[in-house]
Amino acid sequence: MTLPSPRRLYTFVATAEAVTWTLLLIGMFLKYVTETTELGVRIGGMLHGIVFIAYVLVTVIVWIDGRWSTKHGVIALLSAVPPLVTLWTERWLDRGGHLASTWRLQAKGEAVTPFERVVSGGLRRPLAAAGALVGAVVALTGVALVAGPPAG
Repeated sequence: MTLPSPRRLYTFVATAEAVTWTLLLIGMFLKYVTETTELGVRIGGMLHGIVFIAYVLVTVIVWIDGRWSTKHGVIALLSAVPPLVTLWTERWLDRGGHLASTWRLQAKGEAVTPFERVVSGGLRRPLAAAGALVGAVVALTGVALVAGPPAG
């Protein structure tokens, strides 16, 4: 299995997060402005929730691998909250040289901290890591569904 680079993976999830935000906004327009259907919010909301969780997990992995500063990591995480800001953040991080074309922690001996060791192990066992990530997204989505929608 060939891994996408940190740049490619982060760009993909940042774009997917923005696209699902757009779908949710369209659904909200249909529900609250035109009052025609709730289907857009149900579908767009679920898709956005799943992609949001994936974005957060991928951001943390790329943050650890790239040794981002706390400032860069927190901004990247917070950028998923307002609509479409992940697109700006992806460009900002790429222009600043924070999105690498190779995984630093894929090489043995690079991991120093416990978090780096976890990421390094996942990068060297991509199928197992992909399964763990999908499992984490499913579990966190389940928790979100049990918790219910945001109060409003």
